[in-house]
Amino acid sequence: MNNHRPTHLGRLFSVVTGLLPFTLLTLLVMLDWPPLRQWDESVAASVYEYGVAHPDWVDYWQVLGAVVLPWASRAVLIIVAAYLWRHRARNLTFWLLISAGAEFGLLHAVKHIFGRERPAQHLVEADGLSYVSGHAAAAFVMAGALGVVLPSVRGWRRRFRLLVLLPAVAVVLLASADRIMLNVHYLSDVLGGWALGLAILTTTSVAFGLRPRPRRRRRKVTNDDTTVPPRAAVIVNPIKVGDRQAFERLVGKALEMRGFDVPLWFETTEDDAGHAMAQQAIEEAVDLVLVAGGDGTVRVVCAHMGRTGIPVGVIPAGTGNLLARNLGIPLDLDEAIEAVLDGRNRRIDLVKVSGDGQDTTRFAVMAGLGLDAAIISDAPPQLKKQIGWTAYVISAAKNINHPSVRVKITLDDRPPIDRRVRTVVVGNVGTLQANIPLLPDAEPDDGLIDVVLIAPRRVTQWPRLILRVVARQKKSDLYLERFTAKHVEIDAAVDVQRQLDGDPIGPGRNLTAEVEPGVLVVRVPKE
Repeated sequence: MNNHRPTHLGRLFSVVTGLLPFTLLTLLVMLDWPPLRQWDESVAASVYEYGVAHPDWVDYWQVLGAVVLPWASRAVLIIVAAYLWRHRARNLTFWLLISAGAEFGLLHAVKHIFGRERPAQHLVEADGLSYVSGHAAAAFVMAGALGVVLPSVRGWRRRFRLLVLLPAVAVVLLASADRIMLNVHYLSDVLGGWALGLAILTTTSVAFGLRPRPRRRRRKVTNDDTTVPPRAAVIVNPIKVGDRQAFERLVGKALEMRGFDVPLWFETTEDDAGHAMAQQAIEEAVDLVLVAGGDGTVRVVCAHMGRTGIPVGVIPAGTGNLLARNLGIPLDLDEAIEAVLDGRNRRIDLVKVSGDGQDTTRFAVMAGLGLDAAIISDAPPQLKKQIGWTAYVISAAKNINHPSVRVKITLDDRPPIDRRVRTVVVGNVGTLQANIPLLPDAEPDDGLIDVVLIAPRRVTQWPRLILRVVARQKKSDLYLERFTAKHVEIDAAVDVQRQLDGDPIGPGRNLTAEVEPGVLVVRVPKE
C-alpha cells in the first residue's frame, strides 16, 4: 500500500464505492424485489419456528441484545474520541464523533423514509421500524472505525490490528445475529445496516483526509553494510506535552517506521528552555531535531540551531504554536508528526534581537512592544492551559484601554519616524492565532523584517482596525502602518511591556532587530 495522497478522482471513486452497496440494497428494498422478499420471509419463518421450539435459545439472544445495544457501540466511539482528544489527535477525534453522529442521524432518517414494518412473527416485542437495523449499523461503524480505519491511519503493527479487529468483528456478528435470531429484523435489514455503516465510514474518512500509514521497517545494519541509519533528537517541554510516555511511543514508532535509529530525548527545565538540549543535539551530530513545546521552547531551540544546517521539525504543543501555523504544520499531533517527518527541508530567516536589559538572542516569529506584549503578559498561565489561545482574547479585553506611547522607529538607513502608538510588532512571519493575518506580506524566507504600527485613538476605532487586519487590507494611515526593512530599531519614551514569540521579556524602552537570511533549516509539509 503506498502513501501517496489520493487524487480528487480517487477520493470520488472511494466515496462512490462505499455508497454503492447501500444504494443498491435500499433500491431493492424500496422496489420490494421478489427474490429479496422471498429470501427475507424464508429466513424469518425458519427462525421463528426454531425459536418457538427453543425458548431458552430466545432468552439467550434477548440477554445478548441488551448488551450490544446501539448506544453501547456509540459510547465506545465517544470514549475512544475522548482518549484521542487528550492525546491531541484532534482530526481523528472529530472524525469519530462525526461518524457516530452521522450513524445516529442517518439511521433514523432511513427508518422514517422507508417505514418498513418488522417481521410479523417476532419472538420478542420490539418498538420502531425495521429497515435498517440500528444494532447492525452502530456495531459496524464502531468495528470499522476502531478495527480497520484507526489502526490503518495510525500505522499499528499487524498483531495489534488483529487484537482489535477480531473482537470488533465478533461484536458486529453477534449484534447482527441477535436481531435475526429474535426475528425483529429481516436479513436485508441487517445487511442494510452494514451497508449504511460502510457508506458512513468511507465518506467521513475521505472527508477528513484519512489515509493508511504504511509500516516501514528500520534498515538493519550489517558488517557488510556501512550505512548508518539517521538519528533524531527530540527536545520536549514536559509541561506542554502532558503524557510523556504516550508521546515517546508515538514519536519513537513514527521515527522507526522511517528508518531512524533510536532517538535521543531531552527535557527542558524551568531554568533552561532548550539551550543546553539543543547544544547536546548539535554535539551528537544528529540528522534531525524535533522540538515539542510552546512558542518559547520553539524559539530557543530554533535560535540555537541557526547556522548548523540541522533541520528542525516543530511539533506544536503549546498555546499559540505560531511558527507551526505559519509553516503550514497541522496542529493535530498525529498529522504534525507525519507532516514533519514526511515533509521537505526549507531554509527560513531568523531575526537577531536585543534591547535594554536583554541579552542578544534570535526569534523566528514576532517580537512586540506595547499592547500586544501587555496582552501576553496578562494572560494567566492556568487559563491558557485550560482554554488555549482564547485566553489571550480575555486578556485583550482587559487591556483594551492600554495607553499609547511615543516611539521613534529607525528602518535601515532611513530617517527615523516618530509616532504615538498602542503597539509595534516586528515579524518574520505574519499570521496570528485564529489565522489573523497581522502582517499579510511577511514571508519567513524573504530576507526582510515586516513592521506594523497600530495606533487607534479611541476604543471605538478597534473594531474597524480589526476588520481591516482580518480582511488583509494593505492601506496605511495614521491608525495602521506597515513597513519592511532589514534592520529595525524601536525606542520608546517610557518603559513598556515587550515580548518575543509570545513570551514576555519584561518592560523596557528599546528593541533592535536585524534579519539573518536563510540561517535556519526547518521541516515543512510537502506541497
